[in-house]
Amino acid sequence: MNLHWKRPLFYCLIPILIFLAFVGFPPPFAPNRATKPGQEQSVPADRKSDNRLG
Repeated sequence: MNLHWKRPLFYCLIPILIFLAFVGFPPPFAPNRATKPGQEQSVPADRKSDNRLG
């Protein structure tokens, strides 16, 4: 059996080429989801600077 390396490579690439012919390049995959921003960290209040009435 005289099998050259180009023939299996060609048969493996045919489905990829057909897919790209119908879909285009680059394939229109959905973009990644936006990451949620982290929760804001509050700064502890200073007891000396409390401006309480009374």
